[in-house]
Amino acid sequence: MSASLPIPPVLDAAGKAIVDSALKVHTALGPGLIESVYELCLAHELTTRGFDVARQVPLPVVYEGLRLDGGFRLDLLVANGVIVEIKAAEQHNRLFEAQLLTYLRLSGLRLGFLINFNVTQLRQGIKRMVY
Repeated sequence: MSASLPIPPVLDAAGKAIVDSALKVHTALGPGLIESVYELCLAHELTTRGFDVARQVPLPVVYEGLRLDGGFRLDLLVANGVIVEIKAAEQHNRLFEAQLLTYLRLSGLRLGFLINFNVTQLRQGIKRMVY
């Protein structure tokens, strides 16, 4: 897969809704809660906007032709094509980005969002990533 190919419009629209929904959730709740609370509220907000949202989606690893459950879970899968990885961390960690890129690679999906809700201004905590 190439990051230079355009993201399909339906997934790009989902991405915009993810950012807008995350801003709404953050405005209502603020920083300082645990990840699962933000996950639940963001999933609810996206669902009310008409998006298909799955929570804690298992992501197997394919090794030597075998599908192995490696314990990976996507926090949210939106519109069957956008991964959202939610954090509530005090500091940004480059490993969060590596985790999302790995999920994109293993899933064959191209668009993902890393959202850290434990910031005062959410725009500082959102990272859009394309694989």
